[in-house]
Amino acid sequence: MGKTASMRTAVVFGGAGFIGSNWVKRLLESGQTMVHVFDNLSRTGVHHNLREIQKLYGRSGRLKVTIGDVGDVAAVERAVREATEIYHFAAQVAVTTSVSDPRLDFSINLCGTFNVLEAARKSGNRPFMLFTSTNKVYGELIPAHGGATAKRYLPPDPNGVSDAQPLDFHSPYGCSKGAPDQSVRDYARIYGLPTVVFRMSCIAGPQQFGNEDQGWVAHFLYSALQGSPVMIYGDGRQVRDVLCVNDLMRAFEAVRLKQATTAGQIYNVGGGPKNTVSILELLSEIKRLTGCAVECGFSPSRPGDQLVYVTDFRKLRHHTGWQPKMDVRATLECMHAWWRTHSELFDAAERPLGTTGRGCVQVAA
Repeated sequence: MGKTASMRTAVVFGGAGFIGSNWVKRLLESGQTMVHVFDNLSRTGVHHNLREIQKLYGRSGRLKVTIGDVGDVAAVERAVREATEIYHFAAQVAVTTSVSDPRLDFSINLCGTFNVLEAARKSGNRPFMLFTSTNKVYGELIPAHGGATAKRYLPPDPNGVSDAQPLDFHSPYGCSKGAPDQSVRDYARIYGLPTVVFRMSCIAGPQQFGNEDQGWVAHFLYSALQGSPVMIYGDGRQVRDVLCVNDLMRAFEAVRLKQATTAGQIYNVGGGPKNTVSILELLSEIKRLTGCAVECGFSPSRPGDQLVYVTDFRKLRHHTGWQPKMDVRATLECMHAWWRTHSELFDAAERPLGTTGRGCVQVAA
């Protein structure tokens, strides 16, 4: 299928990653978008995600793949030359990595985003651009919580954190995401690019390969299914709101369709007050869903960790009508179903001896 005059042309930086691959599939399913996946394939699991995309859409005539890095200015400029839309998901995503290697973190997140912004500006096409930022730009959020129960800390504001919350870049990761967060917005004001920033809370769903540094819902769920122990940093009462990646895809669509309103805006995006869960509560929910318990160890909290973060997404709802449809249980069920058909992708060599089935330690509900 060739390109028609009405067809969209989208470049997805980080298009083989968890969020990127879900979005690439969504774009290609529409039948009206040429999609250019740009990824350096450095993350665990992304090779599988890319192969799956190529298997489904490689013969459509609407998929192009570049194995490249956002640090390569010339490659980025070539990629966006004809783009009508840019989705920038390529990033270093772990606070722990930013603390141990702040130069790498800065280079990828800040310099890489600057390269994408400049390429978009120099293209002359004024492409729509969506950049995924993080709640970590708000720092530790003191006062940290509004009290506690045996299972969770309580948010100081039941509505959650709005995008009017003052910025406080606590950790190298907060700095390396916060600076481009502001730059993306400024390119809308200074250069007229229709950009949107999403400050995201916890995103979870299919095609996610989580670990203890990033993707904690997936990490705990798959560890339970494989019978692998996990480490909890803090006391386990930390709370996040969880947003299913399926609902995030709907949010992407909503802001693009409402560009007249959303261009130049920053939105907090997450599951909101109705979709909050603590680590201890998540482990109990995983046990109810799968029949598998997780062996846990505890360690002190890490730098930059927030005790409570809950998204106030009312601005996004007001501007677009969007709100989440899937709750935490439905998100876990969706992830569990994906794991059952892709469990061979997880390293069997890491499963401990003495476990049953796929590694799950069966426990009565």
